[in-house]
Amino acid sequence: MKKAIVFIIAALMLLSLAACEKNETQSDDIVILFTNDIHCGIEDGVTLAGVAYYNNLMKEKTDYVTLVDCGDAVQGSYLGSVSKGEVVIDAMNAVGYDFAVIGNHEFDYGVDVLKGLISQADAEYLSCNITYSGSGEDWLADLKPYAIKEYGKTKVAFIGIGCPLTIDHSTPTFFQEDGKFVYSFSKENDGKTLFDTVQKVVDEARAEGVDYVIALAHLGNLEEYAPYDSASVIANTTGIDAVLDAHSHTVYTAYFVENKDGEDVICAQTGTKLENLGQLVISPDGIMTVSMIYDINKQDEEVLGKINDAISKYSELLNEKVAESDTTLSINDANGIRAIRNRETAVGDLCADAYRAIAGTDIAYVNGGGIRDDIPEGDITYADIISVHPFGNTLCAVEVTGAEVLDMLEYFVANCVPETVDFSTGWAVGESGSYPNVSGIKFTVDTTIPSSVVMDENEMLLSVDGERRVSDVYVLEGEEYVPIDPEKTYTLASHNYMIINGGCGMQHMLADHNIILDNSQPDYEVLIDYITNVLHGDLSAYKDMENRITFIR
Repeated sequence: MKKAIVFIIAALMLLSLAACEKNETQSDDIVILFTNDIHCGIEDGVTLAGVAYYNNLMKEKTDYVTLVDCGDAVQGSYLGSVSKGEVVIDAMNAVGYDFAVIGNHEFDYGVDVLKGLISQADAEYLSCNITYSGSGEDWLADLKPYAIKEYGKTKVAFIGIGCPLTIDHSTPTFFQEDGKFVYSFSKENDGKTLFDTVQKVVDEARAEGVDYVIALAHLGNLEEYAPYDSASVIANTTGIDAVLDAHSHTVYTAYFVENKDGEDVICAQTGTKLENLGQLVISPDGIMTVSMIYDINKQDEEVLGKINDAISKYSELLNEKVAESDTTLSINDANGIRAIRNRETAVGDLCADAYRAIAGTDIAYVNGGGIRDDIPEGDITYADIISVHPFGNTLCAVEVTGAEVLDMLEYFVANCVPETVDFSTGWAVGESGSYPNVSGIKFTVDTTIPSSVVMDENEMLLSVDGERRVSDVYVLEGEEYVPIDPEKTYTLASHNYMIINGGCGMQHMLADHNIILDNSQPDYEVLIDYITNVLHGDLSAYKDMENRITFIR
């Protein structure tokens, strides 16, 4: 049974390796090391080889060390794209992960590919809130909701909680059979299904006599995720002692949330791309201490060698120069706040122009969530371009009416707010992965008008019912912009994620439309093609934005 009273202390500080080497971890302390949202950044931050060094260091101090990851590890850069996640799994195997959670981006190469990655992984993958209702093959049938690990006489349950928003935050058709969704992530009933699912698993683990329950969660702590955020799960359940979180890419050493019984539960997250290595220590008397290790200046040489070997297989191709630029085209604004999902950026204009030029369409749309990195100043390599478009989506084009374009724009800007800067998170307020980066069209958004978009339970666009935020919509014809005609048919270039697979909320909108370009070039090849063959390596036209999207605040 769990001790009657567990004192939870958060070490509200960041620790360097030097401090950690001198710490007084006792031989019977339980040390849980955690990462989240690595996004292929195995050489970033403290690095995976640094994690391996620290993991081994802790094992010299106590026999009770466990290393876990809370999801979104295998996608996010060229390494994931060219290997479909295998490079990252190999690296994590070399480090020695024990448990991992499936994040929404673990699905980005397909559920069948994910099954292979899980089979390849030495870590045991956990998730309690994924269900299958189809008649085909359940690729995740062997996934367990939790695992129990014994540390001497103490038993700890690790419960996996996947992202309930996965269907819209990955590729919707991956979760379908014959056009119907067969995978569910407990997103029904405004959070109640998720809360009940988590509670059932916690109760099952408690019934097995565990002393502590640690949730490995891919939920996040942003308001727009509610009621599927970590705080909501804690507030509507009992029996969880700590939540190691992910998904929002935020850094919080620890904060407390009261559970359903009014007891404090600790919650922590390390950021993204190995900004920190998290450490949760449970002492024999039940005291929990959380800290973040931000500076590991030593690396495990054996693991480093394995990582370098894996990367070198792709280095010749990835380091090939495709262009050069005399300026950086950034996904961030002048304040360093991520703007690509909330406002127009030069790199967003570039990507949309590439889609329209290569597809030869009237209009092009690239979602902000599909543009992940800057175009750097100086030499631009294949790897740089893949980092901008790491998902490997393919160029598609479809016929749409002007009226449909107007409805789509309303959906794409539904989250936009008047003021966007939030220095506490590094993200723009009100951002959305579906935010439109456009070419061949311009329009105005009045953020003072509440969105009148109607969506289904999976946040797919159904209709627009009320006053519209979007006005003054013009389409480029020749050298001039002319008012959009709701009755006219236009050609729209985007990617398979939206046009074929129903992503960006388009599950209902584009069904049965006339597709005129089906799964052409991968998106990063489209960008390379445009830069090299249309722009001839000259990006000077993108030093300034064109004000394709004007905001009224």
